[in-house]
Amino acid sequence: MYLDDRIWMASDGDEKLSILPEMMNRHGLIAGATGTGKTITLKVMAEALSDAGVPVFLADVKGDLAGMCMPGEDSDDMRERIARFGLEDTGFRYQSYPVCYWDLAGEYGLPLHTTVSEMGPLLMGRLLRLTDLQCDLLQVMFRIADEEGLLILDTKDLRAMLQYMGENSKELSSQYGNMSRQSINAILRAVIALESQGGDKFFGEPALNIFDWIKKDSDGRGVINILDSRLSISNPMLYSTFMLWLMSDLFEKLPERGDVEKPEMVFFFDEAHLLFNNASPLLLEKIEQLVKLIRSKGVGIYFITQSPSDIPDSVLAQLGNRIQHALRAYTPAEQKKIRAAAQSFRINPDFNTEEVLSQLGIGEALVSFLDETGTPGIVERAKILPPQSKMGIISDTVRKGIISSSPLLSYYSEMVDRDSAYEFFQRQREEADRERAEEEARIQEEKEARIREREEEKAAKEKARQEEREAREKAREEEKARREEEREKAKYKNSAKTVAKSAAGTVGREVGKTVGKTVGGTFGKTLGGNVGASLARGILDTLFKR
Repeated sequence: MYLDDRIWMASDGDEKLSILPEMMNRHGLIAGATGTGKTITLKVMAEALSDAGVPVFLADVKGDLAGMCMPGEDSDDMRERIARFGLEDTGFRYQSYPVCYWDLAGEYGLPLHTTVSEMGPLLMGRLLRLTDLQCDLLQVMFRIADEEGLLILDTKDLRAMLQYMGENSKELSSQYGNMSRQSINAILRAVIALESQGGDKFFGEPALNIFDWIKKDSDGRGVINILDSRLSISNPMLYSTFMLWLMSDLFEKLPERGDVEKPEMVFFFDEAHLLFNNASPLLLEKIEQLVKLIRSKGVGIYFITQSPSDIPDSVLAQLGNRIQHALRAYTPAEQKKIRAAAQSFRINPDFNTEEVLSQLGIGEALVSFLDETGTPGIVERAKILPPQSKMGIISDTVRKGIISSSPLLSYYSEMVDRDSAYEFFQRQREEADRERAEEEARIQEEKEARIREREEEKAAKEKARQEEREAREKAREEEKARREEEREKAKYKNSAKTVAKSAAGTVGREVGKTVGKTVGGTFGKTLGGNVGASLARGILDTLFKR
């Protein structure tokens, strides 16, 4: 409850135990075993911050923080608690708070996205559970993307970059060092596994604008941004890495504020132990640095977990405001944790902190807040105030009504697939496919042209051979005809010759006979007839030969 410009959290009887708003960005811890009241403590603190005009972000792991959008419900128990704390005269009233629901999967709140580039190689390496060598390759991938001017917005872009590195590993190795195809393939498999766990819905645009969380309603109350984590908590690595990215984004984008009267924003990290599980030394160093420096941006960070031992000492030392609910000790290891938790408080001589820590009831806590000088106060045993808003879950109808009325719905409801690395390499592949298709078409065309040339050459040769055959056949026919003609002529000539010779012989014989008879009588007649016949035939032969 926000009272007298203080965050009133608890009471140890007559004394109000409050946190100074200017000390809220010194960070804090809410710890305790399951069922001891951590969620109520978180609600009371968030409500007081909202009343003070401070925006809040918190993760709703079980769904029971969603009721902050509705006024609390009166009951005998609530009336008894109001009377116990003397809240009747403080302005305490049941009231709703301005809330905005978010969900990494987009089912129970506005879709919450970020880009792979904004997440960065260090957090992406953690999210993908990569080895040191694989993380180095991821660093190289981001370097190549930067130098090539390529955006890595979603998991498609991430896969496209890794495929590019794998296909060109030999060429890239000369500039960026050896790139094992096995390591690249291992990262690819991790990306595919992340997509199957909902990473393809989380990475993309529009990316969260952190300033959309730093809002107030018309009454000046800070908006309480509630991340519904019932689904995302099933993937602890995605949940914790996202929360770490949020802290990083706040640190990088908010301006330096120095010491402020009120925080710019307060960030509650439930199930905080998930952040540190399997964290590399480099990541732990980054978390410690963030926690140390982010308070200068006016941001307070509050870790909620079961035991302070869940948080590394280097980070725990930065948490000045502490609310420790009961811890249960059933084993020597758990007793050791209680002892360590008790020793982290300034001793109160009125009671044994270690003994009280295991005796606290539900709604009770050991509290220690920073005073005006930043010094931790002496630990006090106190009871936490009741919340003013509804405790428990809400109906889907109420939730959908609040989501649909959010002015941010139109911006965050639809994912935008902007031109980035995947589209760039897609165009390259399409261009290569087109060039390959054109080259194949050219080769096929040349092949078909050669086939046509061979077929035309073959047809020409066949035609020439056919023409040659026809010419030879024609020549033979002509020769045959000529010979036939010559035979006919010869036959005719021989026939004429025979007739002529016969006639010539007859004429010559008659002439010879006449001449011979005149000259030589009967002997001369016979001789003259034979000579005349022979002479006539000889002359005719000579004429025929010509």
